[in-house]
Amino acid sequence: MKKVALITGAAAGIGRSISLRLARDGIAIGVLDLVDDQCSKVVEEIRAAGGEAIALGGNIADRSSIQVAASELRNAFGPITVLVNNAGISYHKPFLELTDPEWDRMLEVNLKGTFIVTQTVIPDMIAAGWGRIVNLSSSSAQSGAMQMAHYSASKGGVIAFTKTIAQEFGPNNITCNNIAPRFVMNTVMSETAFDAAQHLSRDAMIQAGPIRRQGEPEDIAGACAWLVSDEAGYVTGQTIGVNGGRYI
Repeated sequence: MKKVALITGAAAGIGRSISLRLARDGIAIGVLDLVDDQCSKVVEEIRAAGGEAIALGGNIADRSSIQVAASELRNAFGPITVLVNNAGISYHKPFLELTDPEWDRMLEVNLKGTFIVTQTVIPDMIAAGWGRIVNLSSSSAQSGAMQMAHYSASKGGVIAFTKTIAQEFGPNNITCNNIAPRFVMNTVMSETAFDAAQHLSRDAMIQAGPIRRQGEPEDIAGACAWLVSDEAGYVTGQTIGVNGGRYI
């Protein structure tokens, strides 16, 4: 069976690294981000290395645009049997200053978007009798994070969503797992977190963990590659903390 993956938020950072890694493993990739032009460079990288990929534009919080993107991917390569829900938004805001629209927007993208994309794609996996779903949450969902109540809550929802999908669709030979990163270099979210953490220097935050470096996008991609492989077929409903051993 040819494996076809839809990867959201794939134009840069973690999503780009996951796209490159899974393509290297022989999976055809739908590189999805808000504007398909932003995905073209990643597609070119994949094709230059001998892989298969297509650029897709889509807003994960807009069901119709995701349905169109999924159809384009199916027409190009076939049914979608691998999904990586990586796209999301993040920013810091003191709890007492959070507004209703800010709270709603965070959950709309990070949690509802994950729901929309998964619900769009999972019928392909059911029909195939095989599927792999990997969601990206955050260590802040496990530990909490200052001035990020809206973000931590949305990513905590992703963890609960992961466990529920794993239970509901396990009988269909579909696994659903979650990766919870911490600080990852060259991503907008991590750089924003470092800038907002005025009480600690970047070095102090790195030194607080057992492995004394920032994470790399490739660290997340490696974990994802295993979770979507046949070797991980008995692993589901799990949260894999790719965080250098730091949970607080």
